[in-house]
Amino acid sequence: MDFNVLKSLDFHDVNLYFHGLCLEAGKRDEAEGVQQISTVHAAALGQRSSSVALSSTSVWRDRAGSWGWMLSAFILLNVLILGCALVSGSVFNGVQVSNTHLQVFLIIIIIPTTAWMLFYKAYTCREEEAVLYKDVHAGPVWLRGGLVLFGVCSLIMDVFKIAYYVGYTHCDSPVKIVFPVVQAVFILVQTYFLWLHAKDCVQVQRNVTRCGLMLTLATNLMLWMTAVTEESLHQTVYPDSSTNYTSRTLLLRAAAADGDSSCQCSHTSCSIFEHAYYYLYPFNIEYSLFASAMTYVMWKNVGRLVDDHPPHEHRFHLRDVLLGPAGGLVVLVAGIATFVVYEVDVLAEEQEKRDMALTMYYVTNTVTIILMTIFTVAGCVIFRLERREHASGKNPTRSLDMGLLVGSSMGQFTVSYFTIVAVLGMGIDGHVNALNLAWSILTVVELCLQNVFIIEGIRREPHHDVRRASIFSNLLALHAQEERRPSHIPMSPRSSIAIPVHKPLPWKRKMLKEISAFLLLSNIILWIMPAFGARPQFDNPIGTEFYEFHMWVAVVNIGLPFGIFYRMHSVASLFEVYLTS
Repeated sequence: MDFNVLKSLDFHDVNLYFHGLCLEAGKRDEAEGVQQISTVHAAALGQRSSSVALSSTSVWRDRAGSWGWMLSAFILLNVLILGCALVSGSVFNGVQVSNTHLQVFLIIIIIPTTAWMLFYKAYTCREEEAVLYKDVHAGPVWLRGGLVLFGVCSLIMDVFKIAYYVGYTHCDSPVKIVFPVVQAVFILVQTYFLWLHAKDCVQVQRNVTRCGLMLTLATNLMLWMTAVTEESLHQTVYPDSSTNYTSRTLLLRAAAADGDSSCQCSHTSCSIFEHAYYYLYPFNIEYSLFASAMTYVMWKNVGRLVDDHPPHEHRFHLRDVLLGPAGGLVVLVAGIATFVVYEVDVLAEEQEKRDMALTMYYVTNTVTIILMTIFTVAGCVIFRLERREHASGKNPTRSLDMGLLVGSSMGQFTVSYFTIVAVLGMGIDGHVNALNLAWSILTVVELCLQNVFIIEGIRREPHHDVRRASIFSNLLALHAQEERRPSHIPMSPRSSIAIPVHKPLPWKRKMLKEISAFLLLSNIILWIMPAFGARPQFDNPIGTEFYEFHMWVAVVNIGLPFGIFYRMHSVASLFEVYLTS
């Protein structure tokens, strides 16, 4: 508006004029604001990660559905407690509660568990917005690969069991054939289910999914408990009334209690199949534990909203790492050779040969533990020198790893401390007991240090591998070489190429990888020996003489399975430390 026109207007007209300008400006701002809101809303519909407000850490919701957590927990507790009662009854009272009753109970819980996993695959995960997010830390490919490997061995074990019990169909319960068939189907379905959906953060049917996952967890734990009990009874050394020492027996009390001694196998291969499937029990035990851990993480992730950041890619390679794997392989080969000789000589009738087998076993394990302790101390020192930050935020996988590591080590602690008290109480008489005492004390020290090393390693932020640099070179300098090669593409003298150059690892990272590789291979041999039948706790009678037979059997058969699991879990955790170092 011109100033001359403004002067011709009175005060009232000027007031109305400015009021109109304000109204027009307000309408314009409102229209722009509506347009911005609609634009943001449209962008939110286009991007999945913008549909909710996420922080840098995990954000949890579903507060109103807390009863689903309790219901699923009650399912787990009831199945486990009832299962424990049946397992105990089949062992200590094989008449009223037989092994067949236990297998019927397992079939009853396996069938609905398998049906739920099929329902999840066919219906739940296909709903709209059912799985919006994936937990990048859950179910890494090496863990799923281990699950598949142990699952294949478990399937072979079930085939051997079926072939074994087919020879007893004329005089034994058909449930013993039905159970391995049902278990094999369960292993196939569960392996496929966990391979595809271990990372899922389910957002629909949350309460049903929680209950299904807890039922799956309870089923796996019951299968683990049953397998551990059968394996422990198979390896238990019963005292011989005619001598002061014990001798090994292949009599499985739980299986023999409900069977008929007059029942004979109808084919000649029964003993072969029986020995074969017992050697596959360690793989079946580890399969159940791997599946239980992955199922628990899925249960924790139900209804969870996580960052949609891509995971750090860590590829396994042995570049710049030599001494650790080489030393670990030496320990592994020496341990396997010792184990084979021990299993043969410890069954000899001559006491001198038995003592020599125990001496060789204790020496090999003691040297291995000493080397592991030295490497672990060095690793802890390097962690103190490193400036890597600790990982922040909630991570169910990392929390579960640390909890399982510390919890399972309690089994080995228990056996070691009971052995120390027994040797000191009976007196250190002879080099065999002296070596037994030294091995037990060093095992306690090594467990403490290795727990610290592994926990510190998995809590650190992973290294970003920036060692592959690029050197840009002017082609004029390489012109002489390029002329010797036939090329169909003309090159400009001003152009340049990028040549990837590998930089060596910094010394701290290199040492951490060396240490992790050595500890990983050492833990493998410490898993192989007890998992496949080495029982110096029974072959050396000092524990039985000090605590009496029933007390010592309870200590070993409860503590040792957890110690075996600790070694395999340490292998998995050390592999993660190796990758992230």
